[in-house]
Amino acid sequence: MLKARTTYTCQTCGSQSPKWAGQCAGCHNWNTLVEETLASPSAATQHRPRYQGFATADPVITQMADIALVEETARLSTGASELDRVLGGGLVSGSVILTGGDPGIGKSTLILQTLCHLAQQGAKVLYVTGEESLQQVTLRARRLELPEKNLLLLADTQVEHILQLAHKEKPHMLVIDSIQTMHTDLLASAPGAVGQVRESAAQLVKYAKQTQTTLFLIGHVTKEGTLAGPRVLEHMVDTVLYFEGDQDNRYRLIRAVKNRFGAVNELGIFAMTEKGLREVSNPSAIFLSRYTTPVAGSVITATREGSRPLLVEIQALVDQSHMSNPRRLSLGLDPQRLAMLLAVFHRHSGIVTHDQDVFINAVGGVRITEPASDLALLLAVLSSLRNAPIPHDMIVFGEVGLAGEIRPVQAGQERLREAAKHGFTRAIIPHANAPRTAIPNMAVIAVHTLSEAIECLGNT
Repeated sequence: MLKARTTYTCQTCGSQSPKWAGQCAGCHNWNTLVEETLASPSAATQHRPRYQGFATADPVITQMADIALVEETARLSTGASELDRVLGGGLVSGSVILTGGDPGIGKSTLILQTLCHLAQQGAKVLYVTGEESLQQVTLRARRLELPEKNLLLLADTQVEHILQLAHKEKPHMLVIDSIQTMHTDLLASAPGAVGQVRESAAQLVKYAKQTQTTLFLIGHVTKEGTLAGPRVLEHMVDTVLYFEGDQDNRYRLIRAVKNRFGAVNELGIFAMTEKGLREVSNPSAIFLSRYTTPVAGSVITATREGSRPLLVEIQALVDQSHMSNPRRLSLGLDPQRLAMLLAVFHRHSGIVTHDQDVFINAVGGVRITEPASDLALLLAVLSSLRNAPIPHDMIVFGEVGLAGEIRPVQAGQERLREAAKHGFTRAIIPHANAPRTAIPNMAVIAVHTLSEAIECLGNT
């Protein structure tokens, strides 16, 4: 009988230590080391047939000039243009896609819709569920009125058994729901542990790469909103997709935070209906609140998500504070950047907000990560502070620097064309983004500094 070996594994980064410590030496997080037992399989397990992988040729060194490249990687459409956009144009054979999101946000629903569409197109797909029974998956498909033919189902959590059956069936697409429920006999720890997640994912990725099978891994998220398991899990896959939005909100946003086959930070927008997730044909419309009359504190900005410009409404509420430390609350935008912009506002424009509570919201639940919304944010704060509405047909975008200058942003022409398509007739933009040719039915005001932008706003 072999003696078991004990190690302590960090549940955040996966670092291992021979003894327990209060702080992880790898990621410096506290109380994340958990004891795990690494032992050789028992006698009963040793006689069990096990997946041993595929024999591969010995690696050889090759000159780059001698490597033959494929002009364009063949892609398979998922049946949803928004999901194809996030993936970079469709599914690539041999790619590994990790999908994460809050429970009940629609991960399994979207994947099931995609599988049913591909199965009807003749692709052989295998859905492996480790959390639900086969009856529950079938009930969901029938509730969504999805076609059921040619869709293979398997309820199992042992990686070796799953890979044996997959090698026998040879599916074009394999889905694991979820990776946190999988376990391998190579480790003695419980399913969901860092070691189990890492080793299970490694075997599945190896199978996908060697057989050119498209692999979908569905993962859990922590209370901080990040994918559960070791950080190395995101490095092992080709694409990482995050579901954004609240369960109470009808719309679901899918963002690609990593993509080896397409643009990073690409955004796909879906609407949750009784028949599952449906793609939104006009995404900018869901983020705009068309008021009958202009209201104070509302500004429309043009943000860029991946390769597509989106029009988003920025709302600001500024009110007298009765506390020693006024509140600064931001939803959908970086709170630290809000504090910095308010300091620039006071230093270069003389607008005082140190005795005011400032609340910022990006309508629709969208999360804006680029600085192109800086100018719109400050003008929304000014509009609410002075109770002076901004014209509803005006769009504003531009980055604000610490010296009060308005810096240019990427794809300024595309943002203006998107605004003109939705009926906007005026725009305040950075001077460096001024169009060389006039845009029909739009008056463009190009500014150099924040003070100039405020002055132009007062003249409108």
